[in-house]
Amino acid sequence: MFAKEIYIARRKALLEKMAQTAPQGKRGIALFVGNVEAAAQYKDNAYKFRQDSSWLYYFGLDEPRYAAILDLDSGEETIFADDVEIGDIIWMGPQPSVASKAAEVGVNHSASYGSLNIAVTKALATGRNIHFLPPSRYYNTMKLAALVGISNEDVARVAPIDEDGGKHASKELVQAVISMRLVKEQCEIEQIDDAGALGQRMHTVARNSVKVGIIEQEIVGKMEGVTLSEGWGVSFPTILTQHGETLHNHLHDKVIEPGKLMVIDAGAENNMHYASDFTRTLPTSGKFTQKQRDIYQIVCDCNELAFNLTKPGVAYRDVHLAVAKLMLEDLRSLDIVRGNLDNMLHEGIAGLFQPHGLGHNMGLDVHDMEDLGEDLVGYDPDQKRSTQLGLGSLRMARRLVPGNVITDEPGIYIEGSHGIRLENELLTKKGTLNEYGQFMYFEAITLIPMDLDAINPDIMTAEDKKLLNDYHARVYEVISPYLNDEEKAWLEKYTRAI
Repeated sequence: MFAKEIYIARRKALLEKMAQTAPQGKRGIALFVGNVEAAAQYKDNAYKFRQDSSWLYYFGLDEPRYAAILDLDSGEETIFADDVEIGDIIWMGPQPSVASKAAEVGVNHSASYGSLNIAVTKALATGRNIHFLPPSRYYNTMKLAALVGISNEDVARVAPIDEDGGKHASKELVQAVISMRLVKEQCEIEQIDDAGALGQRMHTVARNSVKVGIIEQEIVGKMEGVTLSEGWGVSFPTILTQHGETLHNHLHDKVIEPGKLMVIDAGAENNMHYASDFTRTLPTSGKFTQKQRDIYQIVCDCNELAFNLTKPGVAYRDVHLAVAKLMLEDLRSLDIVRGNLDNMLHEGIAGLFQPHGLGHNMGLDVHDMEDLGEDLVGYDPDQKRSTQLGLGSLRMARRLVPGNVITDEPGIYIEGSHGIRLENELLTKKGTLNEYGQFMYFEAITLIPMDLDAINPDIMTAEDKKLLNDYHARVYEVISPYLNDEEKAWLEKYTRAI
C-alpha cells in the first residue's frame, strides 16, 4: 500500500469534488464495494484474487469482501468487513483486525460486513442519495442491486443521480473518480515504471527465445514466469502470434515457422496492481524481407510522429488522425493505396489497415477505468465518438493534461499476410517555465528497443535519427544493469546508434 496520507488526501479530494454537485445535506453517501473471491471449482479453491481498482485507489486494502461508505455531508468514513474467525485462524494463523487495517489507510470507523445492509437501508429510508460506481464483476452487480433495491441492469446504467430518483450508478461519482484517476500522482508513476520494468524484461526474454520450430506457448510461459517471479502476474492475456492480423489472438499453439512476423503484445501487473502494456513485432527467421521492412518502417514512422505530437493541450483524437494521414501517405508511396490523402482520410480508408484506435489510458487497469464507461473515460464532454472504422475504436480522444499516461500503438494489418504493431507508453508532463511561458512535453516510459534491422536510416531526417538514438541510449542505460552478459550484448547491438 501507499502511505495512509495518500488515501486520506484522495478521499478528501473526492468529497470536495462531490460537494460541487449538490448542496450540503443533499449529497447523500458514496458506496464502494470491493471484490470477493470467486470459486474455481469449489469455495476453498478460488481463482487468484484481484481487488477492484477504484477500491484500491481510495482504500488500498487488497483483501476480499470489503466495502466502505463515505458520508458526503458529514465526511464520516466507515469500512465494512468481518474479522477472521477461529476456524479460519487454524488454517491462516492470527490475522490483524479490520479496525487495525482500516487505520492503516486513515479510516477510523469499521463495522461488520453484514451491517452494510443496515447502513444503506437507513440512508434509503431517510431519502438520502446513494452514489455508487458501475461494477465490473457480477457478484458486485448482484450485491449492489440487493443493497439499493434495483435491477441488475440499472446497477450498470450510469446517469445523473436525480434521474429516475437515482435508480442507477451515479454519473456524478463516476465523473469525479475519472477526473482524479486520469491524472497520475508521482507515487503512481513510480509504480507504472515498476510495472514497465517487469514488462520490458518479459519482452527481452521473448526476443531471445523466438526460434523456428518451437511452439509459441514455450515463449509465453517464459514471459509470464518473469511477471510471477517478481509481480502479481500479467496485466492482460498475452498476445504472441504469427497471425498478428488478428488483433487479439490469444492462441499460442502454433509451431514457429520461418519467414513470419511475430507480434508480441504483453505487459505486467506489479504487486501494487499497476499495469504495463507494450508491443513489438519481430521476424521469426531473424531477418525482415524487403516487404516486411517497408511496412515496419511505416509503422515506426507513425509511432515517432505520435511521440512528437503528444503533449499537454493536444487532443489525442488529433494525434490519431495525424498518424492515420501519415500512414496513408506512406502506403501510397508503396502503391498500396491510391488517391487524394484528405479524401481517403475523410472516408476512413486508414481504418482498413488500422481498425483500432491509436491508444488508451494506463494505470491500475491496462485500459484504465474503462469499466466506468469507455466514452466517459476517453472523451471530453464536447467530443463525440465517430462511427468510422478505426477512428470509431479510439479509446482515448481527450485533450491531454500533465499526468496522463497513454499508449501510442499504431499498426498495419493485411489479412493472410501480416500484422505489424509497435506500442509504447507515454507520460505527458510540464516542462520548463520561463519568460516565454510554460513549455510542455512527453516522456516515453517504454524501454524496449525498436528493431534496427527493419529501419532504413537513409530515409530518416537528422531529427528522426537523433530521437531514435537518444531513445535507444536511454534503453541501454536503464535496462542493461539487470541483464546477464549474453542479454547485455544483444541489447548493445540493438540499441546501437544509426
